[in-house]
Amino acid sequence: MSEIATILSILGVFLLGAMSPGPSFVVVSRIAVAGERTDGLAAAIGMGIGGFIFAIIAVAGLTALLVQIAWLDIFLRIAGGAYLLWIGIKIWRGANQPIEIANDASARAGSFWRALRRALLVQLANPKTAIFYASMFAAMLPASPPLWMLLVLPPLLFLNEFVWYAVVAFAFSSSRPRAAYLGTKHWIDRAAGAVVGALGIKLMWEGMAAARRGFAG
Repeated sequence: MSEIATILSILGVFLLGAMSPGPSFVVVSRIAVAGERTDGLAAAIGMGIGGFIFAIIAVAGLTALLVQIAWLDIFLRIAGGAYLLWIGIKIWRGANQPIEIANDASARAGSFWRALRRALLVQLANPKTAIFYASMFAAMLPASPPLWMLLVLPPLLFLNEFVWYAVVAFAFSSSRPRAAYLGTKHWIDRAAGAVVGALGIKLMWEGMAAARRGFAG
């Protein structure tokens, strides 16, 4: 797979992950429903900044460790793959569950910066997001990625997160787009669960293959 294709694949998988409703989705949608549209866009920026930070951590710390410690690479592939498979199954099984959005005064963001801060803290406080970033990078990056790839991924992932949550903010501030999204939630969750689960299996397989080679050597 070419380097450009690898980057596009990573962006696509992260977009699917973002599209599957979770705490971040609920927070942005609640802000968009209860506040102004600009508050929803501020929340989208906060989610993008959180993704940017996780991407930098994954690129800087994880890549350096994996180059030097072979057993850590094997462990992360197997453990991360098992986690992703579990997440994929969970997303698939929850495809038919409705999303509950509370339209009340307690959810009102109040201001642009307050909405941004709230969304950023929700993103950074979720350990599953950090594990997802590390696992995805371990699964999809080549063994020795070029420096330019490591440099462009964090800003691209910022845009990935921001664009999706900006769409969410606009959708949940209008009745028709909101209804259209909720009507396709089942298929979005099915697709996200299948892709994430398949990547988990791939990652576990690669980790076990690397472990067998290590024992054989």
